[in-house]
Amino acid sequence: MKTRPKNSGMLTTTEVAHSLHVHPNTVRHWANKGSVHAYRLGTRGDRRFKREDVDDFLQGNGAQSREVVEAGKA
Repeated sequence: MKTRPKNSGMLTTTEVAHSLHVHPNTVRHWANKGSVHAYRLGTRGDRRFKREDVDDFLQGNGAQSREVVEAGKA
């Protein structure tokens, strides 16, 4: 398995989900809706997220995103 540099700036779906305390399917749903920008890689179409895009998503959604994150914790 190939490893990538820790500071690559790109996050996997699972990494985003863990940092926001939500299920990876929630992150996929947000990406499919266009709420957060995802880059599709390879033939499988794996999603990668720029840390800045995730931060913008949180900033842009304000209280709404915090409510979604909090709901994911329940």
